[in-house]
Amino acid sequence: MRLNRYLSQCGIASRRGAEQIILEGRVSINGHVITNLATQVSPEDKVVVDGKPVQAELPIVIAINKPRGYICSHGDTHERMTIYDLLPLKYQNLHHVGRLDKESEGLILMTNRGDLSHRLMHPSMGAEKEYEVVVDQPLHPDVLTKLIKGMMTEEGHARAERAWLVKPTKAHVVLKQGLKRQIRLMFYHLGYEVERLTRIRIGWLQLRGLQLGGWKELKPSDVERFFKETAQAPRERAKPARSKPSSDDDDTFAPSKKAAKPRSRSNGPAKPRSSAGPAKRRERPERTDRPQGRSAWSKTRRPR
Repeated sequence: MRLNRYLSQCGIASRRGAEQIILEGRVSINGHVITNLATQVSPEDKVVVDGKPVQAELPIVIAINKPRGYICSHGDTHERMTIYDLLPLKYQNLHHVGRLDKESEGLILMTNRGDLSHRLMHPSMGAEKEYEVVVDQPLHPDVLTKLIKGMMTEEGHARAERAWLVKPTKAHVVLKQGLKRQIRLMFYHLGYEVERLTRIRIGWLQLRGLQLGGWKELKPSDVERFFKETAQAPRERAKPARSKPSSDDDDTFAPSKKAAKPRSRSNGPAKPRSSAGPAKRRERPERTDRPQGRSAWSKTRRPR
């Protein structure tokens, strides 16, 4: 493990801040001052910062199903309930990855790993967050297009990666941005009030199976999936595309086509062409019942 990452896990500073501490010569390993940023730390090494020994904490990541009415803060001057009230004492030193406002609910991660927070929070990393949104009136189909196109809000330009309709008043929205109250502001801008907002996915991790107000600790293998796997595609109810059946496809439900009949100018069956050459055109018999005179012929002509 690189030294700056080790110091970050010890809670000394962020990775960038740890680099500055190393360059200032404030870190020693096994009695030797270290200024090389590429230095690796093994479990047997004794690391000292500013004369005090430090030790990396065991990495911990937990998932919480936040209920409505709780705020994402370690303390509150108004004595409101916080997400830390849902956790035992040993998890009180963890920080939350992102936020959900007081009236929102759903999945939120808490950890002591700065690299995981950066991976999930930074827009360039592309970690998706999926939300279930319930509004006060039926949604017009154009609203979904406008969400994806984006709009200016009080917090800046906001846009969704994807959005699809589940029910007339319920939609799923996928974000990569993390603007404050982004979904509520976007729907408000389009004339809707959000009545319920639930985060149901972060990256690959789904909310399902975690009771409201409950929490669970993730396994190391599960945590590594955030760094290796891309987000799962949403379970969008796409309409089946209609295409023309080909000769190789199963045409069980395709309408049968009748073979085209050869056109013939006579009432009798068509004669096959001879290999000696093209068949001669049959002479049409002269009509003897044609009315005489232009006026008589015009009266018997069929309408076009």
